[in-house]
Amino acid sequence: MTTQFACFGIELELFRYPSQQASNLQAWDAADEHLVKYLIDAELTATTTAILNDNFGALTCALVTQNPNSTLLVETDAKTSLLGCQQNLSHNKLAPSDIHWVNSRDTLPQNIQLVLMKLPKNLHYFGQQLARLSTVLPTGTQVLIGAKAKSINPALLASIEKNLGPASASLAWKNTRVINCISDGKQRPLAKAVSWNVDDLKLTMSNLANVFAANKLDIGARIMLDNMPKGEFNHIIDLGCGNGILGLHAKQCYPDAQIHFVDDSDMAIASAKHNWQANALETHTTNAQAQNPDGQNPAAPQAFFHWDDCLSNLPAGVEPDLVICNPPFHQGEAITDHIAWQMFVDAHKRLKKGGLLHIVGNRHLAYHVKINRIFKNCTTVASNGKFVILQATK
Repeated sequence: MTTQFACFGIELELFRYPSQQASNLQAWDAADEHLVKYLIDAELTATTTAILNDNFGALTCALVTQNPNSTLLVETDAKTSLLGCQQNLSHNKLAPSDIHWVNSRDTLPQNIQLVLMKLPKNLHYFGQQLARLSTVLPTGTQVLIGAKAKSINPALLASIEKNLGPASASLAWKNTRVINCISDGKQRPLAKAVSWNVDDLKLTMSNLANVFAANKLDIGARIMLDNMPKGEFNHIIDLGCGNGILGLHAKQCYPDAQIHFVDDSDMAIASAKHNWQANALETHTTNAQAQNPDGQNPAAPQAFFHWDDCLSNLPAGVEPDLVICNPPFHQGEAITDHIAWQMFVDAHKRLKKGGLLHIVGNRHLAYHVKINRIFKNCTTVASNGKFVILQATK
């Protein structure tokens, strides 16, 4: 894995987050380098620069290196990106005097003079980001978007113009292009959350823009919902919860349990919390074993919501007897199984003795091999042509 970032006089050592993750992927790509090159070639500077979708801080670290006194606004929906950016700033001994961290739902300031962003995989979310910028950017504000050349087409440029202002793409460099958009100063309405029903469960779901399976029930979740584990469970974690559908059904299956919803996406956590409240599932547990994460009892709520990197930052008192999980097999544009690995390892660390890991995955991903290495046991409890449901006991 390459960790040395060297780009037009800027030299950094950059790691993905967590730095010990089991993958050989590097913390930046050629689109990051192209954006830095574009800035230097055009001699662009700004008092206040907004950086969006900076996966692990390559752009943030480069700009702080270039101009330590500038004001930066760094926005991300992913907790791993936030923690990775902060980790790399610290590792490279970069101490910006004025940096502001915001998530994908925070109110943006009115004083942004330049925007740098990476094109996200989710184009619906990208459109929402552009519309959000349109509400605060003055006419003429420059927005630079780095992306793989193959991802840029007339339809994308037309979408950018529709949501923010006219746009054109640079020449290709290392198979990437930089899109130069100029804000037209017109404010666009923000898209509302998408709502849909799961009739057989009597649930109404609502998803914000960057939540997986935005307007329908994910087919992996479907088989999971039909095959929830048998037994009594007091403390449950819905790991990688997305809109919370598995955790909501867990409440229906185990009415007295406390449930922790955990996801890397801020929009996912906000959606899961909304769905819990909208479906009126809170009844306050009467289970004598129920506790708040700080160990205090009684009258504890039944649902807790954590914007987190897997289970690494949960309170120490969270010790589940069931972890349910529909793991992702990509991180941004990268296809990778290291997130599933981390989920399984974290679940094993957190589960009580005798606790159960219950997961769904594509058959070809061979999660049973990984789970068996960690738990020393793994059972297939259900399957269809595409998915398997696996269980392991600590």
